[in-house]
Amino acid sequence: MDTIYAQATATGRAGVSVIRVSGPEAFDIAGVFCDLPDVGRIGLRAVRGCDGALIDRAVVLCFENGASFTGERVVEFQVHGGLATVARLLSELSAQKGCRLAEPGEFTRRALENGQLDLNQVEALSDLIDAETESQRQQAIRVLDGSFGDAGERWRGKLLRAAALLEASIDFSDEEIPDDLSVEVIYLVEETRASMSAIMERSTVAAKIRTGFTVAIIGAPNVGKSTLLNSIVGRQAAITSDVAGTTRDVIECRVDLQGLAVSFLDTAGLRDSKDEIEKLGISRAYEMADAADIRVFLIEEEGEPLPITMRDGDIVRLNKGDERGLDVEAISGKTGQGVSELLNLIAERLAVKTPTDVVAIRERQITGLRAAEFFLARVLTLVQSDPLPFELASQELYFALSELDFVFGRIDIESVLDEIFSSFCLGK
Repeated sequence: MDTIYAQATATGRAGVSVIRVSGPEAFDIAGVFCDLPDVGRIGLRAVRGCDGALIDRAVVLCFENGASFTGERVVEFQVHGGLATVARLLSELSAQKGCRLAEPGEFTRRALENGQLDLNQVEALSDLIDAETESQRQQAIRVLDGSFGDAGERWRGKLLRAAALLEASIDFSDEEIPDDLSVEVIYLVEETRASMSAIMERSTVAAKIRTGFTVAIIGAPNVGKSTLLNSIVGRQAAITSDVAGTTRDVIECRVDLQGLAVSFLDTAGLRDSKDEIEKLGISRAYEMADAADIRVFLIEEEGEPLPITMRDGDIVRLNKGDERGLDVEAISGKTGQGVSELLNLIAERLAVKTPTDVVAIRERQITGLRAAEFFLARVLTLVQSDPLPFELASQELYFALSELDFVFGRIDIESVLDEIFSSFCLGK
């Protein structure tokens, strides 16, 4: 296996940049440039090129097999983050025989291959790097710490036990099969299926944390929707005018709302219109409102009929609070009256939906769990049949196990791995 190198920190001018060397020859190659400190010790070293010229004085760390991120021998150079300094050391490394530039995500891929991470932890690491809000960071950490993988191991152990019971039954006559065999198989499968279902239920919202929630602002034309959006995002994101029908398409603005990624949507005013372009905007407004997690209805008079049936979690507010007086519960995007309270309420309602336990956060994982649950349901139907078709039940159980193996990376899934690692940066 090649020894690989890359800059592990972001490209650009910085106080410190980390250059990582990983592979069987990491110590020998890095040793060309300086005297390496002992494994597990930090050393300040003069790093010199092959011509003997000083490149930089750097902090150097060495990791032995099994003790590094990749699971291989690793040397990390922490050099000053000037562009020329980094470029010179990378150039020197490229000239070393048996050492090549790492491909995107190759360090992480080696961590997977060497058992330092499982497939779901790899995806969680990608999510952690991309996390923009606190909730996204927390969710990625929950998967990265192995909780999801631990759940998978528990499921696999129970299903293997159930499969062993069914397989053993195939080799014996009916008189030799214990009466309580099907009872234990049913218990193991039902318990596993219930646990998987609970995780999938939470995962629907967990996916929203990763991609972001949506809140649609709904109302008639000229009711103050665009002004409210501008107040929420703190800039002139939408054109405001006294002319009804100004907004003809959905305007989307993403904000960090108390640690949650939320996209606020300003939609076209809902009314009957003969303008073909406005009608398209109104149609799109209905579509986006239907897909939104929360809808904020702006109305002009208390008790007026809403253009869309309310759902649990939706919010209704009187518009133009600056013209109504402080004794009326209303909102004003122009003055900011009631906007903070509205945002707090939205954050509170979204936080209630936010899971704090083990979840699956990728569509690949959820799809695999759904397939496994489907096969487990078939196992339960077969096991409760009389006579019990042991071979068929066993086969369905192995189908479920195969789906779990796909979810947790236990089978050859090169195409999936290639897609996952292609999204990583060069030094990761």
